Parts: sequence; C-alpha cells; structure tokens
Amino acid sequence: MPGLPYGFFEQDALSLARALIGTELLFRGVGGRIVETEAYRADDAASHSFRGPTPRNRAMFGPVGRAYVYRSYGMHWCFNVVCDAAEAGSAVLVRALEPLDGFDAMAARRGTRDPRLLCAGPGRLTQALGIDGEQDGLPVDTPPFELRPAAAPTAVSAGPRIGITKAVDAPWRFCLVGSRFLSRPARTAHG
Repeated sequence: MPGLPYGFFEQDALSLARALIGTELLFRGVGGRIVETEAYRADDAASHSFRGPTPRNRAMFGPVGRAYVYRSYGMHWCFNVVCDAAEAGSAVLVRALEPLDGFDAMAARRGTRDPRLLCAGPGRLTQALGIDGEQDGLPVDTPPFELRPAAAPTAVSAGPRIGITKAVDAPWRFCLVGSRFLSRPARTAHG
C-alpha cells in the first residue's frame, strides 16, 4: 500500500492530529492503527517549542514530515510528527496505536501479550515499536518508518490533552471513537 504523501504533513497541527487517526504507523514493519494523538503548536504554552529552538527540540523547527523523538521524565521516549510548514515548531504526539503488525516483537519488547497494553500510551508505543532517540529528525515517510492512509473513514472525538499543566483545557487530543486501545478513556470537549 502506498504511504502518505509528503504534502500530508504540511497541515497545521490540529488538522494533522485529527487526520492521523485511523492511519497506520509502522517502524521496521512493526506497528498498527493510530487511535490517539495530541496537537502542539509553537504558540501553545504546553509545547516544547513555545520558548523557541533548543538542542532538544530542534527537529520541531526542521522540515515537516520528520520525527521529533524526546525522552519524557528521563524514562520514556515519545514519538511526534513535525508538521505545518507555515508555523515552525508544530508537531503531533502519537499517543496510542491499535497493534496490527509484528505482535510478537511488540509483546517481547513490552513483556506482555495483552494487546490492550502494548501501545496504549506514548511510552508504551515507542517501547513496543522500538523507537528511541536515534530516530529523532528522521523522515517519517521513508523507511524505517511507514505511514499508510486510513483503510476506512473514521469517527474522531476531541477533548483535553493528558499529562500537561499548561493550556489544559484546549481540546487538542483526538481519539478514534470506540477504540479500546486508548491510553485513557476519551473525554469530549466542552461546548
């Protein structure tokens, strides 16, 4: 199946975060359907890019369609897709996948065979797929990554992001409606 075109990543962060739901992410042939994302923009106080470029976040200010991979709390890797050619510093955090390809490899890396626990959360996802800081800045539209279009239309909900202390009410978390593979149950946005 052909991958997503490079131009797909030129969207603003909110549009891309919604559009990625239902697409398939593979890393070295292991992965699944994206079921949860969060948007981050340069003007967003919760974003790593809010205060400008640093050695840690430099991938966020590079070309769109690149991976921004960072260490969270010194424990877990988190995988983001850089986007929005018009606003440098924007990216989408991929929070959860429905595992579809390479189940045995994911289970071995995670130490569980419970499909619900393999990729439900950004740290679990990167551990299951084998993504780490070595992939920071790599293009996500070429190997070892593969991003495939959604196989069917998807219903998407929006609500507040998780685990942040700034801009907590922004409805910038997007979830596949009805998915049992989310990191936490979806809460819909107010109003």
